Amino acid sequence: MGGSSPVQKRQRAYRRGLDAEWLCVLSLRARGYRILARRYRCVAGEIDIVARRGKVIAAIEVKARDSAAGALLSVTQRQQQRITRAAEQFLACHPQLARCDWRFDVMWVTAERSRIRSWRRILPQHLTDAWRV
Repeated sequence: MGGSSPVQKRQRAYRRGLDAEWLCVLSLRARGYRILARRYRCVAGEIDIVARRGKVIAAIEVKARDSAAGALLSVTQRQQQRITRAAEQFLACHPQLARCDWRFDVMWVTAERSRIRSWRRILPQHLTDAWRV
């Protein structure tokens, strides 16, 4: 009987998400962002990455999907509200950031098959200011 159990599928998806976050952090650092928090959790919600560049703080949702469209469509309005509430909580815990501008971004990682079958490129992409509150 081939196939994976639901638990194995969830574990693989979780690891894939952690790998995507790591790649996004590397990409952000390479572009001059300072990472303030990873997997910030509070009662209100969770933010995958909180990053700062200059006077802008970005609350970043990371998605690992087969396509960019799939990644963007997976960030629902309900999820946006949870991230927004978590950002408000983060700001309440870090009053020194009150004068910074906030924005909400989405980053996604897709695996794109190349012409050489055994090689795959991992491509982090970044949509800044994905939604407003």
